[in-house]
Amino acid sequence: MTTQKLMLLFILAICFSLSYSQAQKIFISNTFNRTCTSLNGKWQYVVDAYETGGMGGMPIFRNYEPKDKSDRVEYGFTSGRTLWVPGSWNIQKPELNYYEGSVWYRKTFNKENISKDKRYFIYIGASNYKTTVSLNGKILGKHEGGFTPFSYEVTDLLKEKDNYVIIGVNNSREADYIPAKVTDWFNHGGITRDVKIIEVPKTFINNYFIALDKSALNFKTKKIKGKIQFAGSELPKKANVIIPELKIDKEISVNEEGDTEFTLEVKHLELWSPENPKLYTVTITAGSDKISDEIGFRTIETKGKQILLNGKPVFLKGICLHDENPLRKDRTNNIEDAKLMLGWARELGCNFLRLAHYPHQEKIVRLADKMGMLLWEELPLYWGIQWGNPEVLKKAKAQYTEMINRDYNRASSIIWSVANETAPTEDRTKFLSDLADYIRSIDDTRLISAACKKDQEADGHPDSVYTYNDPLMEKLDIISFNEYLGWYGGFPEECRTKSFKAGLEKPIVVTEFGGGALQGFHGDSLTRWSEEFQEYLYKESIAMFDKIDGLAGMTPWILVDFQSPLRQLPEIQDGWNRKGLISEKGYKKKAFFVLKEYYESKGR
Repeated sequence: MTTQKLMLLFILAICFSLSYSQAQKIFISNTFNRTCTSLNGKWQYVVDAYETGGMGGMPIFRNYEPKDKSDRVEYGFTSGRTLWVPGSWNIQKPELNYYEGSVWYRKTFNKENISKDKRYFIYIGASNYKTTVSLNGKILGKHEGGFTPFSYEVTDLLKEKDNYVIIGVNNSREADYIPAKVTDWFNHGGITRDVKIIEVPKTFINNYFIALDKSALNFKTKKIKGKIQFAGSELPKKANVIIPELKIDKEISVNEEGDTEFTLEVKHLELWSPENPKLYTVTITAGSDKISDEIGFRTIETKGKQILLNGKPVFLKGICLHDENPLRKDRTNNIEDAKLMLGWARELGCNFLRLAHYPHQEKIVRLADKMGMLLWEELPLYWGIQWGNPEVLKKAKAQYTEMINRDYNRASSIIWSVANETAPTEDRTKFLSDLADYIRSIDDTRLISAACKKDQEADGHPDSVYTYNDPLMEKLDIISFNEYLGWYGGFPEECRTKSFKAGLEKPIVVTEFGGGALQGFHGDSLTRWSEEFQEYLYKESIAMFDKIDGLAGMTPWILVDFQSPLRQLPEIQDGWNRKGLISEKGYKKKAFFVLKEYYESKGR
């Protein structure tokens, strides 16, 4: 490295250190029902291919522009180079299709009627993967994780005119990230979800956790337990929790030393379920702040080999889903995307979705509440994670905290998953056990699972029994596994000779099975990639899994074809994973109707 380059990096490091603000990071829930200014739309951008954060010795977030004809500036934002936010840069510009690195976004805006009695935050729904956020030349903070929301306070920096927010996003893949280097989905880069300026009182309700107490489920009078979190220096003395339909208006004393907890006793409570997705308007007031939400009340637990929803057995008629709209080839980021995905799942006969393999947009979770669709949510703790690295465990806990903060009050979300397809090693099992314990410590209202790998067939067993002895299963409420017999090894008819044994009195959910098919390609049932092969595989797989003792549900892989650089068979895959029951054009394959018929046979 030359002396000139070393000096450049040294100057940039100094600029960053002088401008970095360790602003308090406050999680703000329910941004849909708060006063806000949307920053969505066209943003100008600069590609930072060498990932220096600056060009010509000038940090990009400083927003340098030539002052006169003699001034030297070696980068620039222009209205002629723009990207839509939210959206991935890969699908917007052909030259950025497979780009992995840094892009800096700029948005200029005015903010009228700034009040001295208010606080202001910039909120980002998600950006992949490492993000640096600045406003008016000052760095607010840096965030790691591609799928969870975060915010920074901008109260002291916001102006009525000529504000500029500059956000740097880097989607490079690294071994100590979550996910790690290799995934079987497309690495969409950029600001993929909404950006807002949120306006709140000086002291405000930043989060709340409200759920039905399952210990009182069988009593006529039920209990709703909750906790309120405040942000601000002068907390109010009182808060009110109001549920008009239940004639509840309870005043509670605010705990000035921390979170404020409360219990509500209610009669004639209508429970939330797929058949009856009842939501109540819940309003919390405290001081000058007021926030409302639509919340459903339900319990979820296990008993023996059953999953109980509101104390009654439920069979999870599910399907896996990626957070991608194949028609646009982009991450989902609006309510129309959510309606499309849930509409297809409802047509299939599902009451359950596995949101794979990372947190999906909040809009689909809220729509699932309204439609009565149960959800499995997870982090991308997937292939190649550095299980022995304590810093990676910290990242997992941080990302799970952000997801739980966002979705705790959603009745549809019933399962947190801690991993997918991970080999049982000592480091991995300790990592995931610690994570499961951590999740239970902050949310005991949901079940915990993980998509595990099977052992080999029992030697010499006459019934070809697959066993499941993963030590992680002791930590899980539900035993889940992926099984691709007939696709990755063997032929579909071999499913007739196989059976499964877990060795634990717990419910079982088959979290993945299936095979690829190019929609419109036809052949006989042994012609690989044909719709007929996939149809035959589904028939044999469903018959095999339906015999499992303790089967409580399934989520075949997957609802829709999705993009993946790992899938490059010409004229068949062409960069798409073809295991979907629906093509990227929205056309249903023959296997769709096989699964639909099976779910219809299971009843409501």
